[in-house]
Amino acid sequence: MRLLATLAALALPIPALAAPCGGDFGDWVRATKAEAIATGIPPETADAFFAGLTPDPRVIKADRSQGVFRKSFLEFSQSLISRDRLVRGRALSDQWDTIFDRAESEYGVSRGILLAFWAFETDYGAIQGDFNTRRALVTLAHDCRRPDLFQPQVMAALEMHRLGEFDLETTGAWAGEIGMVQMLPGDILARGLDGDADGLVTLKTSVPDALLSGAKMLQYHGWRAGEPWLQEVILPETFDWSLTGLHNELPAEQWAAMGVQIRNGVLENGLPASILLPQGHKGPAFLIYPNFRTLFDWNKSFVYVTTAAYFGTRLMGAEPYLAGNPDPALSLDQMKALQTKLSSLGHDVGAIDGILGAATRIAVQKEQNRLGLPADAWPTADLLDRL
Repeated sequence: MRLLATLAALALPIPALAAPCGGDFGDWVRATKAEAIATGIPPETADAFFAGLTPDPRVIKADRSQGVFRKSFLEFSQSLISRDRLVRGRALSDQWDTIFDRAESEYGVSRGILLAFWAFETDYGAIQGDFNTRRALVTLAHDCRRPDLFQPQVMAALEMHRLGEFDLETTGAWAGEIGMVQMLPGDILARGLDGDADGLVTLKTSVPDALLSGAKMLQYHGWRAGEPWLQEVILPETFDWSLTGLHNELPAEQWAAMGVQIRNGVLENGLPASILLPQGHKGPAFLIYPNFRTLFDWNKSFVYVTTAAYFGTRLMGAEPYLAGNPDPALSLDQMKALQTKLSSLGHDVGAIDGILGAATRIAVQKEQNRLGLPADAWPTADLLDRL
């Protein structure tokens, strides 16, 4: 019955926006409630869902800050990866071995990457967030930064409540994600699984539900069974750094012909791959495969995805990376100044936010190449001075 109800709900003509964002909150709630009822949500369900809600200023503050993603890869990975997390992850792998086997056999997803997201999202389920989920969702749906993302999530949460799978006091992350692997209501409706066969999809309390739902979501986003996602590599000193980056992809064997050596495991011949230098040519180097790219559908942050992918390999037995000695990271003010200069030169770097994301990396690499600097996409004070 849940599957039929979910399919019916997903077929409903849910609008991108039920009401103009940013206006009077009470007017927005009334308009959104009317839209929900028009799509088939019972009036009493809508009334209960929206009762007493007000915008949560903590959610807006969290949405605007996200300063953790301004850390460098080495800083970020060393803050998230500890011996304790490795030990607990491997123990949980053994404890839930049957479920991880199901995730791999039914959805093709390695336990390493599932464990990594379970660890980073909620510390293996221990810290799932204390924000009231419906309040967080309506706050972000009413706000004008990303209403097209969060308005459908409000409707999905309403449908989950109608199905008896979303308590009004449900808590989670500030951005509305729920459960051990932190999934939004729309993803839970479409890809949530009842892994423990109790008739419900409860990602907050059921490890089988959470892990199998996460595996199904990765499969949906294009995860390819039996393929790696990331391997640490050693590059020759004469390597052409301008070939590195997510936007430059070659067959794995072609990288090997250029002298690229795998540190852990063997080269996956026949697969397209890219060389990733998260902190330039003086820091760690990785070969990344198509599965790596699917992780951006889970989290958009370059440093988060790279760290999660690397931690997944560690959980599967890979050695610690060779940290090297990268040039110092730019400060927040320096990064914003760099992005402003790059933008003035015609590069699309997105928001001037001080975060070294994919677009800024591409622009940095192009300018490094133009100026005759090592084109490794890692911004330095020297580059900033030359622009």
